[in-house]
Order: sequence, then C-alpha cells, then structure tokens
Amino acid sequence: MYLDFYGFKEKPFNITPNPRFIYLSKTHKEVFAHLLYGIQDQCGFIAVTGEVGTGKTTVLRTLLGELEDETYRLAFIFNPCLSALDLLRSINREYGIEWELDSPAELIRMLNEFLLEQKTAGKIVVLVIDEAQNLDPAVLEQIRLLSNLETDTDKLIQIVLVGQPELGELLSRPDLRQLNQRVTVRYHLDTMDFADTCDYIRHRLRIAGGADQEVFPTATVKRIYRFSSGLPRLINILCSRALLIGYADGCRQISPRMVAAAISELGQTRKSFFGRLFGALLS
Repeated sequence: MYLDFYGFKEKPFNITPNPRFIYLSKTHKEVFAHLLYGIQDQCGFIAVTGEVGTGKTTVLRTLLGELEDETYRLAFIFNPCLSALDLLRSINREYGIEWELDSPAELIRMLNEFLLEQKTAGKIVVLVIDEAQNLDPAVLEQIRLLSNLETDTDKLIQIVLVGQPELGELLSRPDLRQLNQRVTVRYHLDTMDFADTCDYIRHRLRIAGGADQEVFPTATVKRIYRFSSGLPRLINILCSRALLIGYADGCRQISPRMVAAAISELGQTRKSFFGRLFGALLS
C-alpha cells in the first residue's frame, strides 16, 4: 500500500523472521558467538533463552543458513509439543533416515548408526529444537538420553534448545538436574538498547530500499524505544503502524505524534511489557 509512497521495494517491518533483514545487535552478536562456539567445539548441549520477540528464531535461521552443508547435518524441530516417540520420529525424518517405527529403541538405533556414519564422514550433526519451553519433562529426558550417543572423545550430536525464559525454569527442576548439568553453553538474549534500536530501524529501512530517507528521525525513535523497550518484534509492529499513519497523512517523515497515534491505536499505552506485545500481535 505505502511502498511507492516511501520509495520502498518491500515492507521494512514484517514480523515474519527473514534472515535477509537480520540486524546483529550487541546481544545478538554474543548469542551468535556462543552458538558457533558450542556447535563447532561439539559441546553437546546448548541452551538459548529470550523473551518473546527478541529475535531468537531469526538468529537461528541465519546461523543455520551459514553452516556449510559439507561440514554439518542439520535438523530443525519447530513443534516441540510432541510425545517422546513422535519427537524421535521427527528427528529421524529430518535427517532422512527410517522414522516410521513404533519402537523408541529401534529409532535410536537407526539414529546412532546415522550419527556414526556422519562422524566417519567428518560431519557435525546438529539438532535445534525451537520453543523448547513447551517440552514435556518426559520428552526432555528422552533428549538427554540422546546425548549418550557418543564416542570415547566426542558427542555425536549437538543439541540446541531454544526457548522463552521458562525454559531455564524447566531445566532447573530437580527431576531434570542430569540434563541441566549437561548444558555446557548458555545464553540469554536480551532486548536492544537505544543505540541498537536506532541502527536496527535504519538497517531495515536500508534493506527495504529507503536508505536515502530520514523516515524515522531521532526524536521519533526515542518515542518508539520508550514504548518497545528495545524488543525487535514490537518495534516492527509499531513502525509498520506508524508508516500507515504517515501514508494516510501524506507525510514521508514519521513524527513522535504519529508514533503516539500508533500506540493509541494499539490500545496499549498503560499495559505491561508483555501486555503491550501480545495486544499488538492480536490487533
């Protein structure tokens, strides 16, 4: 609707994760480094946590896109609301090995054979489970057992658990202490500060084709930052709504007043941080 008006080639503030638009803030660079270290050093278990909308999935997609096929075999589980058996089936299916079995022991045997073949071929096998805070403790225990698939010197599979802060609470349960002790690399992805928020907005405008326009001046970004607390997804939602208001008003530069109007439309001015986010997502 407003692409031609602002001179964009595509929408700059979609909330769908897109590695092309990724901006690595200070915290994103740190989590990137932790993930690379944990995978390349074959640490076994890696846990990454962060609030809703901080960019965990986008970072993961970008990281996995950069891992060379000649060196890595990757599997990505997006839906962790599975039984232990269904999770094993999903893992085997992702790796292209036998999965239509009803026996967990047989599924693990097939997976172990695959892992040994990959080890012989010099490849690192990586399993990423997103939204891991939704895993049932019994399923997490099954995942822990997968870490027993190892040689005398190396873990045969690198398991990355990614989720909201509740994942950390889940791992701290007494009945999951064996798994918690095996997590050797951990990182909590925080929200962006004001400087990163400014750069984030400019970056997305540039990728969308609006590099030469001062669409969001500093005063406007300050208003966006105060409302969003540096949460990327909420920044996207607010900026997108503000652009629509600017388009309707015939203004190519977004003012703090337009941002205030966008916030008012979202109806979230006095709600909590999470209330703001979920209200915006549902609007």
